[in-house]
Amino acid sequence: MSAIQAQIWKGSTFSIDRIQGKTPGTVIFRFTGPFTARDLAGALAPATIHNIFVCEWSPTEAAPQTNIFDLTAVPYMDSVGLGMIVSHYVRCHGKGVRLIAAGAGPRVLELFKLTKVDTFIPVIATVEEAEAN
Repeated sequence: MSAIQAQIWKGSTFSIDRIQGKTPGTVIFRFTGPFTARDLAGALAPATIHNIFVCEWSPTEAAPQTNIFDLTAVPYMDSVGLGMIVSHYVRCHGKGVRLIAAGAGPRVLELFKLTKVDTFIPVIATVEEAEAN
């Protein structure tokens, strides 16, 4: 009888940081760690996740034109992570905000290609290139 073990990425807790990009009207979401249901639930409360992704702004500030998802530090993601990205794309697209994925590694790129997400969300090699795009 063999035991099934979950793959655990030691020293890699999931987090999301929302920062202003260098280009006016650009918001960068920097993801760190495995982007999975398990890691997401263990790291952030649902309300926190929702508030990070809200695509709203006050009437006195300029509407963001571009959201960049920096996936450079994401070793892998599951369907929950992918679903959150697609849901955010739908919200942003409805408000005229572009969403770009940047810095995705081989495993994340493969998931994007397999699910055809790369056909509607541009995937750029680096955040710097995405900001210049």
